[in-house]
Amino acid sequence: MSKYALSVCDLSYAYATKNALKNVSFDIPKGNFCALLGPNGAGKSTLFSVLTGLVQSPDGAVSVLGHDLASFGRLARRDIGVVFQQPTLDLDVSVTENLLYFAALHGISRRRAKPRVMDALDRLSMGERAGEKVRNLNGGHRRRMEIARALIHEPSVLLLDEPTVGLDHETRISITQYVHQLCDDGITILWATHLVDEIKPTDHLVLLHHGQVLETGRVSDVVGTKDLARWFSDQTVDA
Repeated sequence: MSKYALSVCDLSYAYATKNALKNVSFDIPKGNFCALLGPNGAGKSTLFSVLTGLVQSPDGAVSVLGHDLASFGRLARRDIGVVFQQPTLDLDVSVTENLLYFAALHGISRRRAKPRVMDALDRLSMGERAGEKVRNLNGGHRRRMEIARALIHEPSVLLLDEPTVGLDHETRISITQYVHQLCDDGITILWATHLVDEIKPTDHLVLLHHGQVLETGRVSDVVGTKDLARWFSDQTVDA
C-alpha cells in the first residue's frame, strides 16, 4: 500500500493550442493538508478536472491510495470527495434531500445515509438548517453543505477547488479551519487556492504557475523565514 494518498506523475493537458498542465508531478502523504497554491489561470481547475475524471490526460498518471486512476478509476474515485469551485446544488429541495440524493448515487440506502447526513451537518454547524431549501441559504452555508455532501461516502481524500471564493473573511477562515481539522481524522486534503491566509506553515504546498509545478514540500521548508505572501508574489511574477 502506498504511503501517499494522492500521487501525480508527469501529468500534461492541453486545450487546443494552450498547454494548461505541463509535466505536473507531486505526492501528498496520507492525512496531510496540501495547499495547491497558484494565481488565477495557473491550471488548478484543469488539474481538478483530471483528478476527478471529468477530462482525461493523454500523458502522465494519477493514483489514489496506490490505485491508478486510468486502470482502476471506479475504485480510485470511491476514495475521493470533491467540492468544485462552481456550486452544484439543487436549489429547490432541502439540504437533507440534496445530501440523501448524493448518498444514493454512491449506493448508500436512505436508512444508512440519514445518520451520516445529520452527523455531517452537525459537524459543520448546519443541523438546524437540515430542512431548509438550499435557495434560502447564504453562500457560506451552501459551501458548508457541499463539504458535508462530499464527506457522506466517507472518502479518504477530499479535493476542494477554490472553495472559499466569494465568501467573507470570517466565513473563509472558519471553513478553512474546519477542513484542516479533518486531517486529524486521517482524511487527506488537496485545497486549491490563491489566498495565502488559508495556508499554515505546517501544510504541504504545491506551487502551480502557468501549468507547471514550481515548488513542492512543507510550507515552512519551502518558504523558510520569508513572508508567504511576498514569496508567492515573487515566485509567480511574470517578467
